[in-house]
Amino acid sequence: AAPSPLAGAQCNPYFFAVSWPNDAYHEAAGKYATEKGFKNVYLMAPNYQAGKDSLAGFKRFFKGKIADEVYTNLGQLDYSAELAQVRAAKPDAIYVFLPGGMGINFIKQFVAAGLSKDMQLAVPGFGSDQDIIRAVGEPMLGLFDTAHWALDMDNAANKKFVAEFEKEYKRLPSLFASQGYDAAQLIDAAVRDVKGQLDDKEAVRKALKAARFQSVRGEFKFNTNQYPIQNYYLREVGKDSQGRLVNKTKGIVLKDHGDAYVQDCKMQ
Repeated sequence: AAPSPLAGAQCNPYFFAVSWPNDAYHEAAGKYATEKGFKNVYLMAPNYQAGKDSLAGFKRFFKGKIADEVYTNLGQLDYSAELAQVRAAKPDAIYVFLPGGMGINFIKQFVAAGLSKDMQLAVPGFGSDQDIIRAVGEPMLGLFDTAHWALDMDNAANKKFVAEFEKEYKRLPSLFASQGYDAAQLIDAAVRDVKGQLDDKEAVRKALKAARFQSVRGEFKFNTNQYPIQNYYLREVGKDSQGRLVNKTKGIVLKDHGDAYVQDCKMQ
């Protein structure tokens, strides 16, 4: 997880993130839900720091009513009781932050219960990532998510990354692969900038902050708290020209978005 204090009061000149603070994806989801016209949304997340950050982020940008806000056990795999409560609440939509195996099981059970016919399910990008899509399969079709990257982003660095990743690993890359690639590119650029003189920590820090590399996201820049200022996109699971289930970009939800904690960071 990416605890929000690291973007705010506990920011550090020697800590850089190429990903996002916990609640950023969820802020984008809250804005999407508002723009989509949902009036009554059910929220669900595991009961730990990232879960609390996630739903706080959604509520920060959502202007409608919260049907209920439910925190489940971390690692829970059976959601039959929670799905019965969702059915009874009759929301317009449900937004869940259930990473990994939790999300895989929830989506399968949600669709099997027939709830996808009654309400829209939306998740953060990693809840509908390529690895999750492979594990769940067809029930993912039509699911919406919000993320800072997508396979079909139209820039040279991303096209090269996706093609070379698929050639090497015989599968499509995930969000985590994309930002791991960006992290490696950032470090490589910084090492080149300081000509390998890594003992000069301040020079290395400045080189990292400059971010002189070609990101798979397009233009990349850090905020004063050394988290990215970046776009967050709406994606929908569909099929590509080869019939594979993939996320397709539908538009920008948040443009050049910082985070809610930068004002608490001492590095101004």
